[in-house]
Amino acid sequence: MSEGYSLRDVGRLLGLPRSIVCGLIDAGFVSPSRGRRGEYRFSFQDLVVLRAAQALVEAKLSTTRILRSLRRLRSQVPPRVPLSGLRVEAVGDAVVVREGDAQWQTHDGQYVLRFQVESPGGRLAFLDVPPPSRDETDEALFERAIELEHVDSRAACDHYRRAIAANARHLGAYTNLGRLLHEQKQLVEAEAIYREGLTRCGRDGTLLFNLAIVLEDRKQPAEAADMYRAALIEMPDLPDAHYNLALLCEAAGLKQEAIRHLSAYRKLRRR
Repeated sequence: MSEGYSLRDVGRLLGLPRSIVCGLIDAGFVSPSRGRRGEYRFSFQDLVVLRAAQALVEAKLSTTRILRSLRRLRSQVPPRVPLSGLRVEAVGDAVVVREGDAQWQTHDGQYVLRFQVESPGGRLAFLDVPPPSRDETDEALFERAIELEHVDSRAACDHYRRAIAANARHLGAYTNLGRLLHEQKQLVEAEAIYREGLTRCGRDGTLLFNLAIVLEDRKQPAEAADMYRAALIEMPDLPDAHYNLALLCEAAGLKQEAIRHLSAYRKLRRR
């Protein structure tokens, strides 16, 4: 097949939807040539990349996530290195790229690519990869979740949950997971996480304050005010808690308490 593989060949050999293939082209991850009639012609290297995409499709990831993950991986591969000469595998949550004795991690913060690709003797072969190790520590999962927050909040949430599963008293995981769920408008889930954190970790001022904000957004002002009061017992110098509680007290007709907290807020702000 001297002129390469057509879109139809790709579909037949790899079973990839046309939308995935065209998305990879638009993202610049693969650059097929054009045939005599302007049609796409894919090289052997392109097949390797597309096979990687197929592995993610089979894992039931969305097209957007597949493109983002592969694009990030491709940005880590030196342009002089042909992809057909690379071995790509998942090690835990990291994507590791190997070329001969050399290897590097992409640290892309995206999804695990659960496949290996090799080209022994010029032939295409796909190998299975063992499942990721399950002995990750809660701190490793927590640090990974922090890295993921800016690129994939859902994956970050998953890592925070795994950190909690590894250590039911991980205060930071409860705090960050609740915040992310709140940002995603999952108020019921955020409230449940904060309450679980308080049960497991004790009365923490930040958890109480964050729970109060969730309760406000859930239109439960009386419960929110109680949580702000509880937060201020643990963290009396938290200005936002004083301010928010002052507004709730004023709305509830508790004028003296509202004035007291507003005064405390102003003093803390000046300080």
